[in-house]
Amino acid sequence: MNSTCEFELIKEENILELKTRALLYRHIKTGAQVLSLINDDENKVFGVNFRTPSNDSTGIAHILEHSVLCGSRKYPVKEPFVELIKGSLQTFLNAFTYPDKTCYPAASQNLKDFYNLIDVYLDAVFYPQITPWIFQQEGCHLELENIQDPLVYKGVVFNEMKGAYSSPDRLLMEYSQHSLFPNTPYGVESGGDPKYIPHLTYDEFHRFHQDYYHPSNTRIYFYGDDDPQKRLAIIEEYLKDFERRDIHSSVSVQKPFDMPKHFVKSFPGGEEGGEHPNGMITVNWLLPETTQPEMNLALQILEYILLGMPASPLRKALIESGLGEGLAGVGLEKDLRQMFFSTGLKGIDPQNADRVESLIMSTLDELMNNGIDPQTIEAAINTVEFQLRENNSGGYPQGLVLMLRSLTTWLYDSDPLILLAFERPLQELKAKVKSNKQVFESLIDKYFIKNSHRTTLLLKPDTQLGEKEKEEERKHLAHIRNSMGDTELRDLVENTCKLKEMQKTPDSHTALATIPSLELNDLNRTNKLIPMDLLREGDTRVLYHDLFTNKIIYLDLGLDLHSLPQHYLQYAPVFGRALLEMGSEREDYVKLAQRISTKTGGIHSQPVTSTTKEGKQSVVKLFLRGKAMVPQAGELLKILSDVLLYTLFDNKERFKQIVLEEKAKREQKLVPEGHRIVNLRLKSNFNEADWAAEQMQGISYLFFLRQLLRDIDDDWQSVLNVLEEIRRLLLNKDGMILNVTLDNQAWSRILPLVREFLDRFPRAPMVQEYWQRDESIDFDCLAIPSQVNFVGKGVDIYKLGYRFHGSSLVISHYLRTAWLWDRVRVQGGAYGAFNAFDRFSGILTFISYRDPNIIKTLDVYDQTAEYLKQIHLNEKELTKSIIGVIGSIDQYMLPDAKGYTSLLRHISKDDDMSRQKMREEVLGTTATHFKEFGDLLSNAGNEGLVTVLGAQSSLEESMKDQRDKLRIIKVL
Repeated sequence: MNSTCEFELIKEENILELKTRALLYRHIKTGAQVLSLINDDENKVFGVNFRTPSNDSTGIAHILEHSVLCGSRKYPVKEPFVELIKGSLQTFLNAFTYPDKTCYPAASQNLKDFYNLIDVYLDAVFYPQITPWIFQQEGCHLELENIQDPLVYKGVVFNEMKGAYSSPDRLLMEYSQHSLFPNTPYGVESGGDPKYIPHLTYDEFHRFHQDYYHPSNTRIYFYGDDDPQKRLAIIEEYLKDFERRDIHSSVSVQKPFDMPKHFVKSFPGGEEGGEHPNGMITVNWLLPETTQPEMNLALQILEYILLGMPASPLRKALIESGLGEGLAGVGLEKDLRQMFFSTGLKGIDPQNADRVESLIMSTLDELMNNGIDPQTIEAAINTVEFQLRENNSGGYPQGLVLMLRSLTTWLYDSDPLILLAFERPLQELKAKVKSNKQVFESLIDKYFIKNSHRTTLLLKPDTQLGEKEKEEERKHLAHIRNSMGDTELRDLVENTCKLKEMQKTPDSHTALATIPSLELNDLNRTNKLIPMDLLREGDTRVLYHDLFTNKIIYLDLGLDLHSLPQHYLQYAPVFGRALLEMGSEREDYVKLAQRISTKTGGIHSQPVTSTTKEGKQSVVKLFLRGKAMVPQAGELLKILSDVLLYTLFDNKERFKQIVLEEKAKREQKLVPEGHRIVNLRLKSNFNEADWAAEQMQGISYLFFLRQLLRDIDDDWQSVLNVLEEIRRLLLNKDGMILNVTLDNQAWSRILPLVREFLDRFPRAPMVQEYWQRDESIDFDCLAIPSQVNFVGKGVDIYKLGYRFHGSSLVISHYLRTAWLWDRVRVQGGAYGAFNAFDRFSGILTFISYRDPNIIKTLDVYDQTAEYLKQIHLNEKELTKSIIGVIGSIDQYMLPDAKGYTSLLRHISKDDDMSRQKMREEVLGTTATHFKEFGDLLSNAGNEGLVTVLGAQSSLEESMKDQRDKLRIIKVL
């Protein structure tokens, strides 16, 4: 072994498939491990990670994750994390709590910024303030403002997890995992169960940090093009002051069950008039440990075989059974020490639970005995291999995804590189499959059919449970209050006042000055440009982006939805899915799904809406987005032409299955994405583009799907006629747009194929249909079973006379990271709050996330104007916000995202010259702009509209003074 200063090198490997050199070190003094991945990626990633197993559901690890970011030894401000968000070029900055680990990752393309992030994070985790006040704010505390008031619980994590426990799908996932791991940390709720979070004491909380947040229990990670020696020097500055300790943080292995087990749980369920059952069921299996790379990869492929395609045999059997509305369960969970597999159905009648379980087992038994279709196996292997080679991490930095993958083995004292270097296990597995060994059938036999460590979980809706839980909490708090004497109550009032005063008191300029930050001269003055050539192939616009894509073609085909009459618009999302999941004159949907997965990297449909730079005009399109290796580009284009021209829509049951899945998916998102649903609903009142988006993605779309299910049963022929008419109206190459991203050398070979593809479609004069929007509602309240609220307010500031200036982006950023964060999250106890400004439409919205309040939050929104008018913004705070906005303008994108972003800018007429002007205005923002914006908002007055998503009882109680303006719509 080699040594480097205070570190010994324990492993070195070149991972050719990632073009990365990997060095694994151990810090000699403390035993801390450092994984250093060296490559040419400018999007550098750092992470400090701790093994943090919990033994109860008080959420101790989760609350600590929040709390260590609330001030430290070198950075004694209330929230260094927020200060970094305000004024960093970060491409990722967050923290995660898992059932057995806590991770603090950060990323940036700017080296100085990257080092700043590292220093703040290291000081935060090793030297946090974590005072009792921070514990109360981030975890949970009793609040009493006046001695006559009832007690209430407040706390950020408390309300975050109340929101999580309002999501049936989240409960199903947690209960499924807990059922398999009754004797390990995976059997408790690491995030915290709201029933148990209040039981956590400060001493336990503080001791948890002392026990686990030590270098001897840490795994530190670097990735990117920064100096590898500098990495070690930075770490040494923190590690040198610690001594090695023996830390007992290992995660035990679950002892296998002798026989399968069954569990029944309840969740707060709403009512749909009894029309659709909404029980949920999963069957779950415990699988081997993660540390065998070939087994790990084989199980990933098996998951895709069973569930990954519309025609996957287990998915197909479940969906076609008619026993439920959509798949349930997480599939393969591979981030824990022991993997597990979970699948089932949602939207079931609980009385059919045994039938679902029997169907799953009989389907697996049939696959084991009769074999799996070789084409399905080929399709699954191709898809997983494509994903590994593409390494497309979406919105996450690629280095972050690799860090999480390495921790899957590293955390359990195994080699962190064995799942990163995929080439050898992939080739070995493909060789076994090619030699006709029954690889996947054997896995089904061993780990599913003959595996006694299996659980079945039935989750039943209880329409009274939500109110029961509220009443239990109210009675518990009343009991606590009754047990307290006057002195204790006065002490609690004093404690509440002190906590609120601490939250309201701003950090001193001296403390804020400790936070490392960039200066304006560290920023580029010009925007990064995305190459784009605009071509005309006959009657169709073709956008081409010359970017290195590692031999992959990314292709987006847009169809103009404005050619549809208004009453057809809401069909667009299910029409897009039907094209790819119904089959055609030439092949049924099973063969089509196999073909897509075998020949491409995937194809999906996606509605896109936007206002344009020129005003209220809207762009509303349906895109088919596909990707493939360049040699398979012809196959990708052939599949697209086949599904557009030859899809058969006449399979009633198959189409109904698609609609049921779409409905179940929309219902599933009501709580996890409540803030997005509220924001979309709000914006839909102001312009056509957002109205169209809400029609195809929001609450209106959910109601449409429910009606469509009735129409399918009552008048299928009319539905079929609509689908055929939509195709006729959309298949017009005069209204199409094609977007292609790949390098120039490959493009010269692809262009003739593109021309041939476009020639297959008809041309007709484009007719833009007129759509009539509904009238807006002052107070739009959406009722669901939820313990928290999502509160929104929006206004069109262009109607107030405002004209876009880049300073508005800086002001919005500051409001989000200062005013709303402090008042709605820190003081109000919501999990989050943000505001958004659409520079094309002029719509300004304020939204809260998992919020215990309604009226108090709306009051904060209404006080924004006065806040801006009175603000005293120093130069450093202003600079931070400018830098934060430039960071979002210069966000890091992978090649496919660059090409797609350029497409969106093109269709919304967002040209490079306008964007450069916006950047210059951002850089030139002054404090005067803030005050002028405040003056503008003062004129908003009664212009704003309100939308709230939450429990009906909370809505009625909070809005009782506005009943003349109120509309409550029961969603669930």
